[in-house]
Amino acid sequence: MLCKASFALLRFNLKAGLQTFDLLNYLYMIEIKGRMKMSVESTITGMAKAARAASVEISRCSSIQKNDVLFRIADKIERNASSIKESNQKDLEFAKEKGLSDAMIDRLTVKDSTISSMAGGLREVAQLEDPVGTMTKSWKRPNGLLVSRMRIPLGVIGIIYESRPNVTIDAAGLCLKAGNAVILRGGSEALNSNQALADIASEALRETGLPEKSVQIVPVRDREAVNILLKQEKYVDMIIPRGGEGLIRFVVENSKIPVLKHYKGVCHVYVDNGADLEMAKDICFNSKVQRPGVCNSMETMLVHKAVAEEFLPRMGERFSEAGVEIRGCSETRRILPDAKEAVEEDWPEEYLDLILAVKVVEDMNEALRHIAEYGSAHTETIVTSDYERARQFLREADSSVVLVNASTRFNDGGHLGLGAEIGISTSKLHAFGPMGLEELTTTKFVVLGDGQIRE
Repeated sequence: MLCKASFALLRFNLKAGLQTFDLLNYLYMIEIKGRMKMSVESTITGMAKAARAASVEISRCSSIQKNDVLFRIADKIERNASSIKESNQKDLEFAKEKGLSDAMIDRLTVKDSTISSMAGGLREVAQLEDPVGTMTKSWKRPNGLLVSRMRIPLGVIGIIYESRPNVTIDAAGLCLKAGNAVILRGGSEALNSNQALADIASEALRETGLPEKSVQIVPVRDREAVNILLKQEKYVDMIIPRGGEGLIRFVVENSKIPVLKHYKGVCHVYVDNGADLEMAKDICFNSKVQRPGVCNSMETMLVHKAVAEEFLPRMGERFSEAGVEIRGCSETRRILPDAKEAVEEDWPEEYLDLILAVKVVEDMNEALRHIAEYGSAHTETIVTSDYERARQFLREADSSVVLVNASTRFNDGGHLGLGAEIGISTSKLHAFGPMGLEELTTTKFVVLGDGQIRE
């Protein structure tokens, strides 16, 4: 049924001579779209309310209860591998119809190794120390009050991500262990896979007597669902976007909820005067070539002028053999004539490919200025044998992870001893760097007294 306003518009336009059939069709489509939006809004709001209620219950659960459900989800994933892959096949067919790239389809594909990785990851998280309820520090006041800070869950976390179905399980496992409820919004191309995995998590929660709404997947492809989720500030405490820079900027610009940002990884390696050049070659090569398509790979190499003549030809040859395209400053191109000319747009670029910007600098201070201007606060490395310059670089390079004599590729929760990570934050509120279990909690003050009153 068309609403009264629609009929009024119909009568007005008929007087203007518009075709009745075309106008009715137009009005009908407006009505349908309006109802669809209301339906999506009702769905997302209902999910957010349910997640808030579930977060209160899951926050009270013991480590034993949370570990039990993680082990149970892992077992169910392995037992239901065939049905998960059947759901994934539907997504692959959908992705091919949409014309997604081979790289995207590869990330979307659930293989036997994906199943093993998801199950293994859950078991690893279950064995990590539970941060909830731990006291980070305590002190006693002159009046006898004992003041402490206790770790508590964040509450409800919304995670918006692209393509990889394993993120559904990785994120759910970490959020549950930290005592949070989670709303997952994966890419439209992975809806069937994500739903199958979320259903397994919900079933395991139900079987262990924990609130099954602690893990929910947004069940619609409609992009409006993201906009609505980003406005649920009454129920959702934090949004974590995982994906390309475009997705993250969209989330930041449209969210009413605090967002943990990670726009891109423009990571630098600075080769200092007096560095061990053999070590520098290995670090630079690993930082760029080992896996160039990830956010912690090196995108710009900075080289002190005193070592450039010796270092760049040897490094350039090794990069050339690996298929790396070098885009260099004028001094770099004098030493490496085959290098392409670097333009201004190259310095802040995240290539995610076998392309490397190279600049020869006067000294470490120029390297630090370059990083401050063009970096993304992700990862920086200095290769040096000078203790004082290493300390200065650690203090002044304003990034989430700063390394001395080690590859940028170590900016990873697992390699830094966090056990697992939900992402890397390049904003300083509420976390900076890889986010493990502890970063999915916050602290509250608890105060113990024995009758003190304030005078």
